[in-house]
Amino acid sequence: MSKILSQKIKIALVQLAAGTPDKAYNLQKAKTLVEKAVHDEPSTKLVVLPECFNSPYAVDKFRPYSEVINPDSESYKTLSQLAQKLKILLIGGSIPELDPKTDHVYNTCMIFDENGELLDRHRKAHLFDIDIPNGIRFKESDTLSAGEKNTLVTSTYGTFGVGICYDMRFPELAMQSARNGAFAMIYPGAFNTVTGPLHWKLLARSRAIDNQVYTLLCSPARDLESSYHAYGHSMVVDPKGNVLAEAAEGEEIIYADLDPEAIAQFRAGIPITKQRRFDIYPDVSK
Repeated sequence: MSKILSQKIKIALVQLAAGTPDKAYNLQKAKTLVEKAVHDEPSTKLVVLPECFNSPYAVDKFRPYSEVINPDSESYKTLSQLAQKLKILLIGGSIPELDPKTDHVYNTCMIFDENGELLDRHRKAHLFDIDIPNGIRFKESDTLSAGEKNTLVTSTYGTFGVGICYDMRFPELAMQSARNGAFAMIYPGAFNTVTGPLHWKLLARSRAIDNQVYTLLCSPARDLESSYHAYGHSMVVDPKGNVLAEAAEGEEIIYADLDPEAIAQFRAGIPITKQRRFDIYPDVSK
């Protein structure tokens, strides 16, 4: 059986307390903790940052903090140089991106390779527009535009899919990615203290089990002094739905090993990848 993950790799999720009004501070904090992640575990090959790590997570802040994504932009430069210096794949959480052609603002994840080259970007496809009675109301579409594609990234170690936070609630993105050879779905996300306890772990395990892939969720640390309280609990789930590593609420770096044999053995034992009935229901990957 061919391996969709070329070798066993160590990954790190950086659950950092960022999102302050000071973008330079946020970027420096991210740089410091990514460097710490690799320093403490030198075999780390892939590092993930959380959603909106360089800015406050607030509807009225997305446009003021937005950047045009190019090699001269502040966040691009920081992440690119970091990936190149540490020789890692860096999944750059997300930042508010300004598209100069349309003047639209997107919630965007940049993905850099070991040479600091931008492999791809994922614009959050499903915007977080919710209104839970006696819970929380948030409407990203007040200022953000939705992305228009699924993002499947080809890297040194294989292919992985990327979504951002609310994208995780829509299984089609993970289905498309897995059926096109992804070994993992990676979701920078910022569930809150209402939705997090309800569904964060459940969705991580569901996307992993549905597709027999690894699922990586990276949250900001919880800051009760900010206007938005992130849930925390960054985690790594294996293809069987086992939680391999889980953070608490505070600032923390967690690690896990992703093993191609875990994917191959589970798919051989429960071969749902070969048993789907596309004569009954459509194949969303086509």
